[in-house]
Amino acid sequence: MNKLDNFSEFKWRVFIPFSFSLYLLFNIPSAYFSGVRLIALTNDECWVTIRKKWFNRNPFKSIYFASLAMAAEMSTGVLVMAHSFRRSPKISMLVTDVDATYMKKSVGKILFKCGDGVHVVDAINRATKYGKTVKLQIHAFGYNKAEEMVASFTITWSLKAEQA
Repeated sequence: MNKLDNFSEFKWRVFIPFSFSLYLLFNIPSAYFSGVRLIALTNDECWVTIRKKWFNRNPFKSIYFASLAMAAEMSTGVLVMAHSFRRSPKISMLVTDVDATYMKKSVGKILFKCGDGVHVVDAINRATKYGKTVKLQIHAFGYNKAEEMVASFTITWSLKAEQA
């Protein structure tokens, strides 16, 4: 493997076959069993899918709202993790608020897209430079097979550079 920048190394690691699935199974088993899967990752965007299945369904024959929130959070969190991977000082991250709007019934496969990579990099740089907690609001949008928006999330992350 050539010398990669930190983002590229993170991306390489999560797309090793079964690597991210094993990470989910051992660290976030509810996401694994709910069927949350990482599809694509660039500097600016992250795509995550979730498919309706027995484990994540509700009595109304759609995906349970909490499973949708989990997929939305992952699309934002993977971007933060990727941009803070092997960063010095280490960046601590915590979800402090979630705001959700559900527009349509979520059935079949739902694709969540977060396109706020630029804002993530800016927030991490501010947290590192000033050593203070930075609040970052980033957005994830869920789309069904017909490309209709079914849900919109604003996830607030608290980012802080850890003291050495």
